[in-house]
Amino acid sequence: MASYSDLLKTSGVARIIAAQLTARFPSGMLSLAFLLHVEQQTGSYGSAGLVLAATSIGQAVAGPLTSRLMGRFGMRPVLITTLVVCVAAIVAIAVLPLTVPLYMVIGLVAGLSTPPVQPAVRTIYPKMVNSRQLTPLFSLDASAQEIIWVVGPVVTTFVATQIGTVWAILLAAVLMVIGGIWFISSPELGRVRIPRSKRRLGVVLGRPPVLLATIVGFLLIGACAAIEAGVVAVFGHDGAEAGIVLAIFSVGSLAGGLFLGHVPIGPWSTARRMFIVFAGTALAAGLMDFWWLSATLFIAGIGIAPALAVLFAIVSASVKFSDTAEAYGWVGTGQLIGAALGSALAGFLIDGYGAQGAFWAAAVLALFGFIVPVIGRRWHPDLRGRDASPIPDTEPVPMQPS
Repeated sequence: MASYSDLLKTSGVARIIAAQLTARFPSGMLSLAFLLHVEQQTGSYGSAGLVLAATSIGQAVAGPLTSRLMGRFGMRPVLITTLVVCVAAIVAIAVLPLTVPLYMVIGLVAGLSTPPVQPAVRTIYPKMVNSRQLTPLFSLDASAQEIIWVVGPVVTTFVATQIGTVWAILLAAVLMVIGGIWFISSPELGRVRIPRSKRRLGVVLGRPPVLLATIVGFLLIGACAAIEAGVVAVFGHDGAEAGIVLAIFSVGSLAGGLFLGHVPIGPWSTARRMFIVFAGTALAAGLMDFWWLSATLFIAGIGIAPALAVLFAIVSASVKFSDTAEAYGWVGTGQLIGAALGSALAGFLIDGYGAQGAFWAAAVLALFGFIVPVIGRRWHPDLRGRDASPIPDTEPVPMQPS
């Protein structure tokens, strides 16, 4: 814990973590908020799933594209433009009386304009701390991200059930504006310039660690989203039980991130952490009871933040600095698609089989999230005793004496 304290005392670190966390917090709210709102308006979880699928398509296209644009035009112009468009689309979904096709179109626009905060901040991190502090910073960031993905739905559930789904979406929009302005105004965005990548779009996915992190992140966050939808379906829209269970899920993840964040990263690290998530989720699928779900989802949560910390570190250590923004763009896209499609898949299974169907979906996604890094362990970097900083774009060339 002392290393985290020292880290937060480093100039600008606490501020940039808080700003990016606020700016990205709506990412953990909107999938569930859209699911609840569109289901309420149309009476069908399946229709809501179609809207989330459209949103995920937009996010899939936008993630690496907007990340590369930051290298061409600068971080601030890209972030400002995407923020304005995305907030307008989100508000439209909340307040306009729309048909399902129109919900899908506006959801697509919201996905396409999702601000690339995640790749921006992860590109900045290596320039803010020394190499010894970088891995703990990724661990701390992973714990913070779990606030987004797990606490975000808790807030959404409480607001949607106690006030209304419209207000849940509008709250996400307000937080996006506040966090976006705070992050964009941070001095670090002016100090760090992302070099323009010399490679074609998508080439960075040829790096096995980047592809591995993208796939595992997709499966992990997809499982979390399915769990969240399943919990809401178990306890309904009107009680506090769903929010309490998701809060316990969050506590497990935060505890795992803080206590396992310093474990050395080896080839089996991702697989071990994903097995914890799978085991807890599979147990949760056995019984739709408040205390059983609370206990088993706490276990599942323990693996989430540590798994994400490993994914961030192996990406950072595997690419050149000019490619970091695009690499994290692909990883972020995988996670966002996972969140949307996990909710969508859970929605269809809830319609067909009841709330337990969502937990079946989550268990299968988590199982694949364990199997993939087991198969791909040969491409998983061994960072024990190694620096996790990006590869410099310009390396010294040894000169022969004349």
